[in-house]
Amino acid sequence: MNRLDAMHLFVRVAELGSFAAVADQLGVARSVVTRQIAALEEHLGVKLMVRSTRHLTLTSAGTAYLDKCRVILDLVETAEAEVMEERLAPSGQLRLSVPLSFGLRHLMPLLLEFAATYPAITLSTDFNDRTLNLIDEGIDLAIRISAQLAPGDIARKLGTCGLKVIAAPDYLAQHGRPSHPSELIGHPCIGYLQQANSLPWSFLIDGRLQDFALPFRLQANNGDALAEAAARGLGITLVPEFIASDYLAGGRVETLLDAFEPPALGIYALLPSNRYMPHRVRALIDFLSSRLACPPHERTADAQW
Repeated sequence: MNRLDAMHLFVRVAELGSFAAVADQLGVARSVVTRQIAALEEHLGVKLMVRSTRHLTLTSAGTAYLDKCRVILDLVETAEAEVMEERLAPSGQLRLSVPLSFGLRHLMPLLLEFAATYPAITLSTDFNDRTLNLIDEGIDLAIRISAQLAPGDIARKLGTCGLKVIAAPDYLAQHGRPSHPSELIGHPCIGYLQQANSLPWSFLIDGRLQDFALPFRLQANNGDALAEAAARGLGITLVPEFIASDYLAGGRVETLLDAFEPPALGIYALLPSNRYMPHRVRALIDFLSSRLACPPHERTADAQW
């Protein structure tokens, strides 16, 4: 019996708590199971189980070995599943979470293209700007636009997104145009709200990144809401380029502080941390990565928009 077979047998015996039950499952004599477990113990040089006529109890070494066997066997099964999946077309249900504004503007056309390319995959898409617990909510993949990921996040960088400071022409005519980020403190600003926290604005000044914690007169967790407030003359805001572009094209806002470029946000695919990546999820990540065109050297796991 090879090492993996021995581990499988040991796990079965430990879980069923009976040599006889395992022997019945395998269709062999109880003595065969007993000898194989004894051979495993001899190989390891430790006692794994204490056996009596009525029940079986794991030793401390047996308990530790059981935990490690389960991890190893799970990894083997995962590796085999991934290799077998590669031979087949991706299929099954894929539960996806995407940010509202970016999802509607840019991701939805790509998702429709993906659905047409992979008809055996069923897409279920949730458009929202909340920070989700992917495991608790059963999400296979979340697309988020973020300055920095949370510790422990498992992610792949798909692309980047620039930021623009904008305000309405009428507002600027009435209140003046700030020429330096430090002058924003004298203007009503409209800020992004993430998990009940206000995010500071960052600018590149003399080659160094500086943060500005501003008192916001209005806050929201959606970029379109911020841009609309600015377009109506309520103040100055900082939004992603893909949101600002529509308002700029319509002449409703102008850009400010272009000489002090805010750092770009990353576009990330976030994964739950409790399991391997199914073939259908990997197919979607690769598809979006090719369309969003993140250079290979930037594809690293680094607040959400």
